[in-house]
Amino acid sequence: MTPSAQAPTQLLPMTADWLPAVAALDAQAQAHPWTLRQFSDALEAGYHGQVLVRAGELLGFFMAMQALDEGHLLCISVAPAHQGQGHGHALLLALHGWAVQHGATSLWLEVRASNQRARHLYEHHGFAQVGERKNYYPCDGGRREAAIVMCRLLCT
Repeated sequence: MTPSAQAPTQLLPMTADWLPAVAALDAQAQAHPWTLRQFSDALEAGYHGQVLVRAGELLGFFMAMQALDEGHLLCISVAPAHQGQGHGHALLLALHGWAVQHGATSLWLEVRASNQRARHLYEHHGFAQVGERKNYYPCDGGRREAAIVMCRLLCT
């Protein structure tokens, strides 16, 4: 095991300095990633982002927003080389803590219908399917895919 793999992970606020690395990680992890401009616009709009870092290396991140008493997960990614190591769980725990701290009574997200791995992770964290948006996400070849809408009620 390398020394950097033994270093502790840290959750840090997403700042503009992190955006190039965040956009690059999202491009590696997602078929249809956010652009650097989308991340920048989200931060400028006051949305909340956190990065998960170990020994200076970006492992993953999330971007969320609050609307009244609801938290909305907008984007979450874990670097492909670091998936399956609990980093998604750590990010969702951080999201939950942020939402509760800011008075949210529920957390909402959308996930591709085909993304079974993410859906399982969300269900493990108490999210349940509450709807479906047909033809929501773009796919290769001009096709579209449904979004599964999920919600988790929070104890505040």
